[in-house]
Amino acid sequence: MTCAIALTSPELVLPPPDGQTPSAVVLKAPENQPLEAAVSDTAALLDQQGYLIALFPAASAPTLVRRLHTVRAVLESDRIALLPIDLPPLAVAVLARQLRQLSMADFSPGVLACAARLLAHYIYAGAQLGSVARLEKVQVSMAAHVRSWVPGSQFGVLSHPTPHVVTVGRDADPPAPGFTTQLTIARGQPHAEWITSSLAAAWRVSGVQEVPLPAESARWWGTPRVAEFAAAIPDPSVLYQLVASVRREECHWCGLELIGDRCAFCSSPLLRDEAPRALAAPRPHTRPALAAR
Repeated sequence: MTCAIALTSPELVLPPPDGQTPSAVVLKAPENQPLEAAVSDTAALLDQQGYLIALFPAASAPTLVRRLHTVRAVLESDRIALLPIDLPPLAVAVLARQLRQLSMADFSPGVLACAARLLAHYIYAGAQLGSVARLEKVQVSMAAHVRSWVPGSQFGVLSHPTPHVVTVGRDADPPAPGFTTQLTIARGQPHAEWITSSLAAAWRVSGVQEVPLPAESARWWGTPRVAEFAAAIPDPSVLYQLVASVRREECHWCGLELIGDRCAFCSSPLLRDEAPRALAAPRPHTRPALAAR
């Protein structure tokens, strides 16, 4: 059976990196679609694709999260995985694109859904901000708050994997990933030179891709003066290797394959005697061929 990847906003569906990567389904917000239509559309999608993996920012509006769980409950389906991702919006979009790439491989739906948690370890997410005065997702020093009031101030913020705040032109850049990445950038302000020149050079990224800014980014970062970025592994064969290198288990509740310590579809944890096999983040290596479905 195939597996569809779904997102909750059209801005989170990034252009495919090639002509083979499938697009993602956009699940409409409650204010844009009645519940009956949402249930009908999701049921038709399951009939067509078999399984559905829905990614959404963990900080999404409660009404949206309730709608997702309501649709799943009405359909009484164990073929829908709802995955709240604790990353900024652009990073969620990048992670979804990676899962779209892997959906063409020979992974089962359970393993593919669990892979979201694993691959999130390797995404370096941040932004260039004109102010950190209203930034709540990352701890900011009092000195940085004061500098937010200085005209022309710019800040580089890394929110994941390790929070880091620098003043552009004054402090050193955040530590670089220890593996090859491609930089995806979305501008909400015209000034993003720190990302495109200083950070890209310091991190030795393999390329820079520019995409539209997600609608939720201004709220997540606390300012519309934001240029968001996400550095991630671009090579699908490396992504495949990372996922394939993790031990697979069988969910004792729904029977699906999983990697890590919890099933992404039914949320059931591994049995206690299996718990030490929890998800680890293996180091990326170079590139076996991507297996075809």
